[in-house]
Amino acid sequence: MALASAIAAIPAHAKTFRWSSASDIPTWDIHSQNNALGNGVHAAVYESLFYYNAKFELEPMLATSFQQMSPTQVRIKLRKGVKFHDGAPFNADDAVFSLERAMEKTSNYGVFTQGIDKVVKVDDETIDIITRGPNPVLQRQLTELRMMDKEWAEKNKSMQPKDIKTKDENFAHRNANGTGPFMLKSWDPDVRMVLVKNPQWWGKANGNVTEIVYSPIKSEATRVAALLSGEIDMVLDPSPADLPKLRSAGSLKVLDGAENRTMFLGLDQFRSELPGSNVKGKNPLKDLRVRKALYQAIDIQAIHRVTMRGLSQVTGTLIAPQVNGWTKKADVRWPYSPEAARQLLADAGYPGGFEVDFACPNNRYINDEEICQAITAMWARIGVKAKLRTLPLVTYFPMIQRYEASIYMLGWGVPTFDALYSLQSLVRSVGAQGDGNYNVGRYSNPQMDALVERIKKEVDQSNRNVLIEQALLLSHEDVSHIPLHNQVIPWAMKKNIGMTHRADNRIDMRTVRID
Repeated sequence: MALASAIAAIPAHAKTFRWSSASDIPTWDIHSQNNALGNGVHAAVYESLFYYNAKFELEPMLATSFQQMSPTQVRIKLRKGVKFHDGAPFNADDAVFSLERAMEKTSNYGVFTQGIDKVVKVDDETIDIITRGPNPVLQRQLTELRMMDKEWAEKNKSMQPKDIKTKDENFAHRNANGTGPFMLKSWDPDVRMVLVKNPQWWGKANGNVTEIVYSPIKSEATRVAALLSGEIDMVLDPSPADLPKLRSAGSLKVLDGAENRTMFLGLDQFRSELPGSNVKGKNPLKDLRVRKALYQAIDIQAIHRVTMRGLSQVTGTLIAPQVNGWTKKADVRWPYSPEAARQLLADAGYPGGFEVDFACPNNRYINDEEICQAITAMWARIGVKAKLRTLPLVTYFPMIQRYEASIYMLGWGVPTFDALYSLQSLVRSVGAQGDGNYNVGRYSNPQMDALVERIKKEVDQSNRNVLIEQALLLSHEDVSHIPLHNQVIPWAMKKNIGMTHRADNRIDMRTVRID
């Protein structure tokens, strides 16, 4: 059955779920940009070999078994009878192609393919994954590596992922052909996206939605107004300031929960001179005293109390408590002290402070722009003049990936629920297969690299967690980044909408009900 006729088969009495958040997904190319909102939306259309249920237990999706043949060989049996939206069968050729595609240089998913040496077809329903060494989190990595039809990619010249650092597009950027419960009907970027139920889906949905309409609305006030008026059914990211009004509205309900996402600031520790700074001939952010001064000048409790209205979980480390490897010992902040910060700056040779570029997104995280404005004011009190510039998600992420920000904000969720995902991406020196793929301040410490390499292969859980704690403590001592808080996510929706709040801030479209 062709994709167009499958869409035409959707019944006219569709139960339509209309939802919104501040930004749009960056692409429909499933191996291009590792973006949390995009990954969550993609999961409704494209499927992985394994995925998480509501309790974040691994469950088989397009795979039916995971067998460790040796310390470096895993055999995976594929689900029979699965078809892509255009009717083509899913088989081992597609699985091998998809995993290899995620390993391409233009893919932003190297952190999920780390440790994989090669993927081998055994027969039409079986593949082997050969790893460079033992990999204790391979099955968790596979949850984010979605399957694409090899023939469809060949026919549409989309064999390699779209390069997010350029404006070049491939067919897979605006079009989709997955195996999932929903099909992409239309996408007008930054305006409207429509998904429709896949009548040929192999699985069984607990929900009753037949159509999904997503409308990105940047303005917080406009999003809330659309929810209150009934124009949309659900807002993924209501402003903390609007929550009292939403909680008291008789037609609405709010689901709260902590997200496994940590907000932090990154700092350029690589360039010899920072563009736009009044410090010439050297980079002040390379000096630990300067990084520590910027850290200790931030009144994180004020941000928690005023900017976030209590909807944040102050942190001193780069991972949230839900993530394997988190410890109380590692979750300790450098104390807030403008006096100590001014002294550190003077000791580093900047008694009058300095000017520095500061980049933040303005439609990705809860109150992202407001947080950065508050930090800018706090830094001004110690003489650091941060030149704040805010950008929408679609241009912000490619910009920081080109290493064009001196100080930047980032929020890091952990799809594997294991600290390696954060450590490898954020504090490992930039390299191949996901090493430092979001270490865009290019922090580098050989001791840290050695720890991360050991964590990648250590299969004894207690030994592994000791190494993780050592890495988190080293990050703290080095001020590799400035941790801020873990997000607390409220979802606001009509009372007739049924869904389960998830710590990964994703709506599982298979389970949404409209009563």
